[in-house]
Amino acid sequence: MSLYEFSFPTTVRFGVGARREIRQALKTRGVKRPLVVTDRGVNSQPFFAEILSNLQGPDLSVSSFSELEGNPVKSQVNAGVEAFRQHDADAVIAVGGGAAMDVAKAVVLMASHPGDLFDYEDGREDGGRPIDQELPFFVTVPTTAGTGSEVGRSAVISDDESHAKKIIFSPHLLAQLVFADPELLLSLPPKLTAATGIDALTHCVEAYLAKGFQPMCDGIAFDGVRLIARSLARSVQHGDDLSARSEMLAAAMMGAVAFQKGLGVTHSCAHALSTVYDLHHGLANSLMLPYAMRFNQLAVPQRLAHLAVATEAAEPTAAGFIQWLEALRAEIGLPARLSQVGVSADKLDQLTAVAFADGCHSRNPRPCTAEDIRSIYAEAL
Repeated sequence: MSLYEFSFPTTVRFGVGARREIRQALKTRGVKRPLVVTDRGVNSQPFFAEILSNLQGPDLSVSSFSELEGNPVKSQVNAGVEAFRQHDADAVIAVGGGAAMDVAKAVVLMASHPGDLFDYEDGREDGGRPIDQELPFFVTVPTTAGTGSEVGRSAVISDDESHAKKIIFSPHLLAQLVFADPELLLSLPPKLTAATGIDALTHCVEAYLAKGFQPMCDGIAFDGVRLIARSLARSVQHGDDLSARSEMLAAAMMGAVAFQKGLGVTHSCAHALSTVYDLHHGLANSLMLPYAMRFNQLAVPQRLAHLAVATEAAEPTAAGFIQWLEALRAEIGLPARLSQVGVSADKLDQLTAVAFADGCHSRNPRPCTAEDIRSIYAEAL
């Protein structure tokens, strides 16, 4: 066999009340002036005020930046870097979902590196600028169970004008500490719980199916699917179910760890929907996942059958798993068709071009042509 290298991430403090340990952890590491990065929605939540209050003290001067919402763009990162410098910060604490995490990672990078953010884009033909300077201490505190970005090593930031998504990737962007507290998810509304939960499910499913040999990622992804099958609907329908929230929070991190193996065509299609229509990423994944799995059925029927077993689908087959996906989506109240969210047939060519240019489908278990992607969109319409 060939040699393979596996890398798994950072220290996670997981459980109810974990957020109350942040201050002591910062003090232990000599942090004195942290900047807390979040979004406008989280900024208005009582738990965020509690976190800020717990951090304040004579030995810790805390400032916050919350000027972001929706899919993050470069101008938000630039504003965050300015806030970091104005506060003379020495650390960044990201509190929120994927958008806050991505902006925070980009702020951590640009607070210590020269040039433009997109100089560091992954996969540039010229290689891009190196990420080679010491970064500020970085802590993440997830408030959704979706992207798993709290344990991720990349930031996805859009260009303000073109809306094209750029990926900034480096192992150096991994948070040094994660405080995963399921109590912070209890106020998450049902629709957002559903959309972020399907995002986590899509990460686990696509990682499990992605091309390549990565047995540790496969195992993590498979068990992530099992946890989500058991807990997502409960989290949506009973938001105060702390056990379900805990399992979803764990599964979201598992998905993010697992997809270092790769993702697939679902994500390429979803990224294009977010670019062209500014759709929430989790909702976009939910819309595309069953149709993408039908496309993949010819290539990996046995793997899809494994997922049917993990989810306790009615039939332990590829078709049974796809039927389970559709039933789950309906149970948690998410739409089944692109037309239901305003996507029109006259945009299919544009969506196809953006999706085909996206790198995620390169790891899809069944190779995709542009026409294949267009057909997946057409079926989902």
